[in-house]
Amino acid sequence: MGDPKSCVGFQSPDHSIARSLNGFSMASELYNTIDALSREKGIDPQIVVSAVEDAIVMATRKYYKTQENLRAELDKETGKINAFAVKTVVETPEQVEDPLLQITLEDARKANPTLEVGGELRIPKVTEGILGRIAAQLAKQVIFQKVREAERDTVYNEYIGRVGEVVNATVKRVEGPDVIFDIGKAEARMPRKEQSRLESFAIGERVRVVIARVEKASKGPGVVVSRAVPDLVQHLFQTEVPEIYDGTVVIRAIAREAGERTKIAVMSKDKDVDAVGACVGMKGMRVQSIIRELHGEKIDIIEYHEDAVTFAEKALQPAKVSKVSVVDSGGKHLEVVVDDSQLSLAIGKKGQNVRLAAKLLGWKIDIKSEEEKRQEVEQQMSAMVPQTSTPLESVPGLGEGLVEKLGAAGVTTVEALADMTPEQLEAIEGIGPKTVEKISLAVNNYFASLEGVVAEGEAVEDEAVTEGEVPVAQSAEGTVEADQVTGEEVSASEETASEEASPAQELAAEADALTADGAETQGEQPITEEESSETRKQ
Repeated sequence: MGDPKSCVGFQSPDHSIARSLNGFSMASELYNTIDALSREKGIDPQIVVSAVEDAIVMATRKYYKTQENLRAELDKETGKINAFAVKTVVETPEQVEDPLLQITLEDARKANPTLEVGGELRIPKVTEGILGRIAAQLAKQVIFQKVREAERDTVYNEYIGRVGEVVNATVKRVEGPDVIFDIGKAEARMPRKEQSRLESFAIGERVRVVIARVEKASKGPGVVVSRAVPDLVQHLFQTEVPEIYDGTVVIRAIAREAGERTKIAVMSKDKDVDAVGACVGMKGMRVQSIIRELHGEKIDIIEYHEDAVTFAEKALQPAKVSKVSVVDSGGKHLEVVVDDSQLSLAIGKKGQNVRLAAKLLGWKIDIKSEEEKRQEVEQQMSAMVPQTSTPLESVPGLGEGLVEKLGAAGVTTVEALADMTPEQLEAIEGIGPKTVEKISLAVNNYFASLEGVVAEGEAVEDEAVTEGEVPVAQSAEGTVEADQVTGEEVSASEETASEEASPAQELAAEADALTADGAETQGEQPITEEESSETRKQ
């Protein structure tokens, strides 16, 4: 409703009250006017009555220029407003601290014999015919202020409990980047950040909006509505999909970037109902209807899974995920590995796909390509291997002068020298192509000698193992022969037999094992001369 001051040819109830106050010749229809104003503003009539009484008090105080405690009362039957100066009754003159606010019991009983200590004496103030235009203007301002405050509180109480509700609104006007809507009992504002970049509004257009918040501002109650919150998408799906409305299909999570893309995770409580198919509809009719309402915003419908790993694979669609691993379950941290060709698709435009997937899951997601993961694993493995450092003096073929030149360039170990390229070596002062060849030959010979030492050590170990097996076989044969001795020779002493029983059993077991190995060898194919010669060469 517009400002009453701007209305031409129309007298609002506010003006009717002000006009009555001007001459202060109040008729009995004053209360009816107050009642009409209350219905128009949607506020309690008593609030308007209190506003009128306060206005009379302000006007009377201004006329009499007094600091007395003034009150005013409206007589609903006659429509007359009476003003009084109220004083508190005290017992003795010594207790009177302010003559404007207090009066002794003796003086008070002269006006009203029934008064007692602590009571109030009302002294009438003449108002009829003396309150002029200025007093009436002041009274009107007070009434307007009180009515606006009451209206603000009424609107706030009406909509504060409806935050998150979807309502039908009509575009009333556009104020800069903001759009003003009529939502019934009040006006609502939609800031730019609560709008979709794909949408534009025309005056008189009807749209569905979500009540985002209600603010208590000095200029009036601020109802802020939005079309960018996920609640709007959820309401649209509940309207278009009967399975969601009746609870067969449940929306578990929604992540939205208004005007760009929305990811919605759904789950079916009935194993015979496909949650994703129900939301898409036949030939995509249901989801296409929602997309039209959102002016072309893309919507990804994903099947919900309790397992975060499986859910992450679904949430990152249309990208194909190679592997998902949980880095920290307590901190809700996932690592996703995708093929190199799928990395840009998994991340999305400006990181949109992975950002929406992280919102949908409620987990932090790190995406890496397979090449990045391989390099990371190699670095971790190389860090686990102990690094050895061999001084350059250990390499035969490197002269003292060459070692000094390399040391001056910061190369002090054989490992660091082996990792350098020919171009890096030639960049060192005093080293040319021929010196690079000399260094390469010396380093290769050094590592070849180390490999030869290692091979000789392994051969010596193999020979030692082979020689150690022969006495075992011989003792095994002796054990077999010992088993053929008569019982009289073996039982020379019971204690000796008991001590030797255990070693004899072990040797017998080894002999059986050797016999079994021989049987298996006999069952194998004969070795050809070529294989035998190759074995000898090795």
